[in-house]
Amino acid sequence: MRALVSTRPGGPDTLSIVDLPAPPVGHKQVQIAVRACGINYPDTLIIEDRYQFKPARPFSPGGEVAGVITTVGRDVTSVKVGDHVIGTSIWGGLAEKFVCDEHRCVPIPDDMAFDDAAALLLTFGTSYYGLKDRAHLQANETVIVLGAAGGIGLASVALAKAMGARVIAAVSTEQKAELARDAGASEAVIYGRDQSAATNKEFTNALKSISGSNGADVIVDAVGGNYAEAALRAIGWNGRYLVVGFPAGIPSIPLNLPLLKSCQIIGVFWGAWIDREPSAFQQSAGELIDLYRGGKIKPVISARYSLEDAAIAFKQLSGRGAVGKLVVTL
Repeated sequence: MRALVSTRPGGPDTLSIVDLPAPPVGHKQVQIAVRACGINYPDTLIIEDRYQFKPARPFSPGGEVAGVITTVGRDVTSVKVGDHVIGTSIWGGLAEKFVCDEHRCVPIPDDMAFDDAAALLLTFGTSYYGLKDRAHLQANETVIVLGAAGGIGLASVALAKAMGARVIAAVSTEQKAELARDAGASEAVIYGRDQSAATNKEFTNALKSISGSNGADVIVDAVGGNYAEAALRAIGWNGRYLVVGFPAGIPSIPLNLPLLKSCQIIGVFWGAWIDREPSAFQQSAGELIDLYRGGKIKPVISARYSLEDAAIAFKQLSGRGAVGKLVVTL
Protein backbone atom coordinates (compact mmCIF):
# COMPACT_ATOMS: atom_id res chain seq x y z
CA MET A 1 0.00 0.00 0.00
CA ARG A 2 1.07 3.61 -0.53
CA ALA A 3 1.51 5.60 2.65
CA LEU A 4 2.81 8.98 3.78
CA VAL A 5 5.27 8.18 6.56
CA SER A 6 7.48 9.79 9.17
CA THR A 7 10.97 8.32 9.09
CA ARG A 8 12.64 10.76 11.51
CA PRO A 9 11.47 13.43 13.95
CA GLY A 10 10.78 16.76 12.31
CA GLY A 11 8.31 18.96 10.50
CA PRO A 12 6.24 18.36 7.36
CA ASP A 13 9.33 18.28 5.13
CA THR A 14 10.42 15.01 6.78
CA LEU A 15 7.33 13.16 5.48
CA SER A 16 7.64 10.97 2.39
CA ILE A 17 5.49 8.59 0.37
CA VAL A 18 6.59 4.96 0.39
CA ASP A 19 5.20 1.49 -0.32
CA LEU A 20 4.54 -0.55 2.82
CA PRO A 21 2.92 -3.90 3.56
CA ALA A 22 -0.70 -3.55 4.66
CA PRO A 23 -0.97 -3.75 8.46
CA PRO A 24 -2.12 -7.08 9.93
CA VAL A 25 -5.69 -7.41 11.20
CA GLY A 26 -6.24 -8.76 14.70
CA HIS A 27 -9.19 -10.83 15.91
CA LYS A 28 -11.11 -7.77 17.13
CA GLN A 29 -9.96 -5.37 14.44
CA VAL A 30 -11.08 -4.18 11.01
CA GLN A 31 -9.19 -3.07 7.92
CA ILE A 32 -10.51 -0.04 6.05
CA ALA A 33 -9.76 1.02 2.48
CA VAL A 34 -9.17 4.71 3.17
CA ARG A 35 -11.08 7.24 1.08
CA ALA A 36 -10.37 10.31 3.23
CA CYS A 37 -8.29 11.21 6.28
CA GLY A 38 -8.79 14.22 8.53
CA ILE A 39 -5.67 16.12 9.62
CA ASN A 40 -5.58 17.48 13.17
CA TYR A 41 -3.17 19.40 15.37
CA PRO A 42 -1.93 16.28 17.24
CA ASP A 43 -0.71 14.94 13.88
CA THR A 44 1.75 17.83 13.68
CA LEU A 45 3.03 17.01 17.16
CA ILE A 46 3.42 13.26 16.71
CA ILE A 47 5.79 13.59 13.74
CA GLU A 48 8.02 15.86 15.84
CA ASP A 49 8.01 13.46 18.84
CA ARG A 50 6.19 16.13 20.87
CA TYR A 51 3.02 14.09 21.46
CA GLN A 52 2.38 11.85 24.48
CA PHE A 53 2.55 8.81 22.16
CA LYS A 54 5.70 8.05 20.16
CA PRO A 55 5.14 5.23 17.66
CA ALA A 56 8.04 3.29 16.17
CA ARG A 57 9.13 4.57 12.78
CA PRO A 58 8.28 4.42 9.99
CA PHE A 59 4.65 5.27 10.75
CA SER A 60 1.86 7.17 9.02
CA PRO A 61 0.31 10.07 10.94
CA GLY A 62 -3.42 10.63 10.77
CA GLY A 63 -5.89 9.46 13.40
CA GLU A 64 -9.33 9.62 11.74
CA VAL A 65 -10.33 8.08 8.44
CA ALA A 66 -13.43 7.28 6.45
CA GLY A 67 -13.70 4.46 3.96
CA VAL A 68 -14.96 0.96 3.23
CA ILE A 69 -14.25 -2.13 5.30
CA THR A 70 -12.21 -4.70 3.36
CA THR A 71 -11.36 -7.21 6.10
CA VAL A 72 -12.72 -8.04 9.54
CA GLY A 73 -11.12 -10.09 12.32
CA ARG A 74 -12.74 -13.38 13.24
CA ASP A 75 -14.27 -12.01 16.48
CA VAL A 76 -15.76 -8.85 14.94
CA THR A 77 -19.57 -8.76 15.14
CA SER A 78 -20.77 -5.15 14.79
CA VAL A 79 -19.62 -4.41 11.20
CA LYS A 80 -18.92 -6.37 8.03
CA VAL A 81 -16.97 -6.21 4.79
CA GLY A 82 -18.40 -3.53 2.50
CA ASP A 83 -19.71 -1.27 5.28
CA HIS A 84 -18.97 2.44 5.04
CA VAL A 85 -17.35 3.52 8.30
CA ILE A 86 -15.33 6.06 10.22
CA GLY A 87 -12.27 4.67 11.98
CA THR A 88 -10.11 6.30 14.59
CA SER A 89 -6.75 5.55 16.15
CA ILE A 90 -3.69 7.58 17.16
CA TRP A 91 -1.80 7.15 13.88
CA GLY A 92 -1.89 5.17 10.63
CA GLY A 93 -4.49 7.14 8.66
CA LEU A 94 -2.46 8.59 5.78
CA ALA A 95 -2.27 5.30 3.93
CA GLU A 96 -4.37 3.28 1.53
CA LYS A 97 -5.19 0.73 4.26
CA PHE A 98 -5.97 1.49 7.90
CA VAL A 99 -6.52 -0.93 10.77
CA CYS A 100 -8.32 -0.08 14.00
CA ASP A 101 -10.06 -1.86 16.86
CA GLU A 102 -13.71 -2.73 16.31
CA HIS A 103 -14.91 -0.44 19.11
CA ARG A 104 -13.15 2.48 17.36
CA CYS A 105 -15.07 1.85 14.12
CA VAL A 106 -18.39 3.65 13.56
CA PRO A 107 -20.82 2.78 10.73
CA ILE A 108 -22.00 5.70 8.59
CA PRO A 109 -24.81 5.99 6.03
CA ASP A 110 -23.79 4.94 2.52
CA ASP A 111 -24.78 8.38 1.21
CA MET A 112 -22.55 10.27 3.65
CA ALA A 113 -19.61 11.89 1.86
CA PHE A 114 -16.29 10.38 2.88
CA ASP A 115 -14.63 13.77 3.31
CA ASP A 116 -17.38 14.93 5.68
CA ALA A 117 -17.11 11.64 7.58
CA ALA A 118 -13.32 11.95 7.94
CA ALA A 119 -13.75 15.48 9.30
CA LEU A 120 -16.50 14.65 11.80
CA LEU A 121 -15.42 12.25 14.49
CA LEU A 122 -12.37 13.72 16.21
CA THR A 123 -13.42 17.36 16.38
CA PHE A 124 -17.17 16.91 16.87
CA GLY A 125 -16.60 13.82 19.02
CA THR A 126 -14.22 15.67 21.33
CA SER A 127 -16.49 18.72 21.50
CA TYR A 128 -19.65 16.68 22.12
CA TYR A 129 -17.97 14.63 24.85
CA GLY A 130 -16.75 17.85 26.45
CA LEU A 131 -20.01 19.78 26.28
CA LYS A 132 -22.43 16.94 27.00
CA ASP A 133 -20.60 14.44 29.21
CA ARG A 134 -18.03 16.63 30.98
CA ALA A 135 -19.69 20.07 31.23
CA HIS A 136 -23.31 18.87 31.20
CA LEU A 137 -24.25 21.90 29.11
CA GLN A 138 -27.84 23.08 29.45
CA ALA A 139 -30.01 25.11 27.10
CA ASN A 140 -29.76 28.90 27.51
CA GLU A 141 -26.34 28.75 29.14
CA THR A 142 -23.50 30.92 27.82
CA VAL A 143 -20.48 29.22 26.23
CA ILE A 144 -17.16 30.87 25.30
CA VAL A 145 -15.12 29.00 22.70
CA LEU A 146 -11.42 29.85 22.36
CA GLY A 147 -9.90 29.26 18.94
CA ALA A 148 -13.43 29.19 17.59
CA ALA A 149 -12.40 29.02 13.92
CA GLY A 150 -10.32 25.86 14.28
CA GLY A 151 -11.58 22.30 13.95
CA ILE A 152 -12.48 21.82 17.62
CA GLY A 153 -13.63 25.43 17.85
CA LEU A 154 -16.12 25.34 14.99
CA ALA A 155 -17.42 21.97 16.15
CA SER A 156 -17.93 23.36 19.67
CA VAL A 157 -19.71 26.43 18.32
CA ALA A 158 -22.07 24.35 16.18
CA LEU A 159 -22.80 21.79 18.89
CA ALA A 160 -23.34 24.36 21.65
CA LYS A 161 -25.74 26.19 19.34
CA ALA A 162 -27.56 22.94 18.53
CA MET A 163 -27.83 22.25 22.28
CA GLY A 164 -29.59 25.58 22.81
CA ALA A 165 -26.72 27.61 24.28
CA ARG A 166 -25.63 31.17 23.58
CA VAL A 167 -22.17 31.03 22.01
CA ILE A 168 -19.38 33.62 22.17
CA ALA A 169 -16.49 32.98 19.78
CA ALA A 170 -12.94 34.04 20.66
CA VAL A 171 -10.72 34.24 17.57
CA SER A 172 -7.59 35.97 16.29
CA THR A 173 -8.97 37.75 13.17
CA GLU A 174 -12.18 39.26 11.86
CA GLN A 175 -12.22 36.70 9.04
CA LYS A 176 -12.26 33.91 11.61
CA ALA A 177 -14.97 35.74 13.54
CA GLU A 178 -17.21 35.67 10.47
CA LEU A 179 -16.61 31.95 10.08
CA ALA A 180 -17.55 31.37 13.72
CA ARG A 181 -20.70 33.47 13.36
CA ASP A 182 -21.67 31.42 10.33
CA ALA A 183 -21.28 28.29 12.48
CA GLY A 184 -23.67 29.64 15.11
CA ALA A 185 -21.84 32.10 17.37
CA SER A 186 -23.95 35.09 18.35
CA GLU A 187 -20.98 37.32 19.29
CA ALA A 188 -17.23 37.29 18.76
CA VAL A 189 -14.18 38.66 20.57
CA ILE A 190 -10.93 39.12 18.68
CA TYR A 191 -7.68 38.57 20.56
CA GLY A 192 -4.21 39.22 19.18
CA ARG A 193 -1.27 36.83 18.94
CA ASP A 194 0.48 38.99 21.57
CA GLN A 195 0.02 37.25 24.94
CA SER A 196 1.25 40.14 27.08
CA ALA A 197 -0.39 40.95 30.40
CA ALA A 198 -1.93 44.16 29.05
CA THR A 199 -3.37 42.46 25.98
CA ASN A 200 -4.79 39.61 28.00
CA LYS A 201 -6.41 42.02 30.44
CA GLU A 202 -8.16 43.64 27.48
CA PHE A 203 -9.21 40.15 26.34
CA THR A 204 -10.67 39.38 29.79
CA ASN A 205 -12.56 42.67 29.89
CA ALA A 206 -14.01 42.09 26.43
CA LEU A 207 -15.20 38.59 27.40
CA LYS A 208 -16.73 39.90 30.62
CA SER A 209 -18.49 42.71 28.79
CA ILE A 210 -20.11 40.36 26.27
CA SER A 211 -20.82 37.53 28.74
CA GLY A 212 -22.70 39.83 31.09
CA SER A 213 -22.66 40.15 34.86
CA ASN A 214 -23.11 36.42 35.45
CA GLY A 215 -20.10 35.42 33.35
CA ALA A 216 -19.79 32.37 31.13
CA ASP A 217 -21.24 29.04 32.22
CA VAL A 218 -18.86 26.97 30.08
CA ILE A 219 -15.53 27.78 28.43
CA VAL A 220 -14.05 25.50 25.77
CA ASP A 221 -10.27 25.98 25.57
CA ALA A 222 -8.44 24.28 22.72
CA VAL A 223 -5.77 27.04 22.67
CA GLY A 224 -4.04 27.26 26.06
CA GLY A 225 -1.16 29.65 26.66
CA ASN A 226 -1.83 32.90 28.53
CA TYR A 227 -5.25 33.04 26.90
CA ALA A 228 -6.40 30.39 29.40
CA GLU A 229 -6.04 32.53 32.51
CA ALA A 230 -7.51 35.53 30.69
CA ALA A 231 -10.59 33.51 29.72
CA LEU A 232 -10.95 31.85 33.13
CA ARG A 233 -11.26 35.29 34.70
CA ALA A 234 -14.47 35.72 32.68
CA ILE A 235 -16.12 32.52 33.91
CA GLY A 236 -19.23 32.66 36.07
CA TRP A 237 -20.10 31.14 39.43
CA ASN A 238 -20.19 27.33 39.18
CA GLY A 239 -18.76 27.59 35.67
CA ARG A 240 -17.05 24.69 33.90
CA TYR A 241 -13.73 25.26 32.13
CA LEU A 242 -12.97 22.55 29.55
CA VAL A 243 -9.29 21.84 28.91
CA VAL A 244 -8.93 20.46 25.38
CA GLY A 245 -5.53 21.41 23.95
CA PHE A 246 -2.50 23.70 24.07
CA PRO A 247 -1.24 24.93 20.66
CA ALA A 248 -0.35 28.25 22.31
CA GLY A 249 1.47 26.49 25.18
CA ILE A 250 0.54 24.71 28.41
CA PRO A 251 -0.94 27.35 30.73
CA SER A 252 -0.19 28.01 34.41
CA ILE A 253 -3.43 28.78 36.23
CA PRO A 254 -3.48 30.57 39.62
CA LEU A 255 -5.60 28.25 41.76
CA ASN A 256 -7.18 31.16 43.60
CA LEU A 257 -9.31 31.74 40.49
CA PRO A 258 -11.30 28.48 40.61
CA LEU A 259 -11.72 29.00 44.36
CA LEU A 260 -13.07 32.54 43.98
CA LYS A 261 -15.33 31.54 41.09
CA SER A 262 -16.33 28.21 42.65
CA CYS A 263 -15.76 26.80 39.17
CA GLN A 264 -14.45 23.52 37.83
CA ILE A 265 -11.44 22.96 35.56
CA ILE A 266 -12.25 19.80 33.62
CA GLY A 267 -10.02 17.71 31.38
CA VAL A 268 -11.41 16.44 28.09
CA PHE A 269 -9.41 13.37 27.00
CA TRP A 270 -11.70 11.99 24.29
CA GLY A 271 -9.21 9.42 22.98
CA ALA A 272 -8.82 7.71 26.36
CA TRP A 273 -12.58 7.83 26.95
CA ILE A 274 -13.17 5.83 23.76
CA ASP A 275 -11.18 2.90 25.15
CA ARG A 276 -12.46 3.19 28.72
CA GLU A 277 -16.15 3.53 27.80
CA PRO A 278 -16.58 2.09 24.28
CA SER A 279 -20.37 1.67 24.55
CA ALA A 280 -20.81 5.31 25.56
CA PHE A 281 -18.54 6.34 22.68
CA GLN A 282 -20.59 4.37 20.15
CA GLN A 283 -23.80 5.96 21.42
CA SER A 284 -22.25 9.42 21.25
CA ALA A 285 -20.96 8.83 17.72
CA GLY A 286 -24.40 7.66 16.63
CA GLU A 287 -25.97 10.82 18.05
CA LEU A 288 -23.47 12.94 16.11
CA ILE A 289 -24.33 11.17 12.86
CA ASP A 290 -28.04 11.77 13.58
CA LEU A 291 -27.29 15.48 14.11
CA TYR A 292 -25.36 15.50 10.82
CA ARG A 293 -28.19 13.80 8.92
CA GLY A 294 -30.68 16.21 10.47
CA GLY A 295 -28.70 19.20 9.20
CA LYS A 296 -27.82 20.42 12.71
CA ILE A 297 -24.04 20.04 12.24
CA LYS A 298 -21.68 19.82 9.29
CA PRO A 299 -17.88 19.88 9.23
CA VAL A 300 -16.39 23.05 7.75
CA ILE A 301 -13.72 21.73 5.38
CA SER A 302 -11.52 24.60 4.27
CA ALA A 303 -9.12 22.60 2.07
CA ARG A 304 -8.67 19.16 0.54
CA TYR A 305 -5.33 17.67 -0.44
CA SER A 306 -4.04 14.63 -2.27
CA LEU A 307 -1.71 12.23 -0.47
CA GLU A 308 1.19 13.78 -2.39
CA ASP A 309 0.30 17.26 -1.08
CA ALA A 310 -0.63 16.24 2.47
CA ALA A 311 2.47 17.93 3.93
CA ILE A 312 0.90 21.28 3.03
CA ALA A 313 -1.91 20.56 5.49
CA PHE A 314 0.65 19.93 8.22
CA LYS A 315 2.32 23.27 7.45
CA GLN A 316 -1.03 25.05 7.67
CA LEU A 317 -1.76 23.57 11.09
CA SER A 318 1.76 24.08 12.43
CA GLY A 319 1.61 27.77 11.50
CA ARG A 320 -1.87 28.13 13.06
CA GLY A 321 -3.11 29.36 9.70
CA ALA A 322 -5.80 26.74 9.16
CA VAL A 323 -9.49 27.39 9.61
CA GLY A 324 -12.01 24.59 9.95
CA LYS A 325 -10.87 21.10 8.96
CA LEU A 326 -8.23 19.95 6.48
CA VAL A 327 -8.81 16.64 4.71
CA VAL A 328 -6.60 14.40 2.57
CA THR A 329 -8.54 12.38 0.01
CA LEU A 330 -7.34 9.10 -1.48
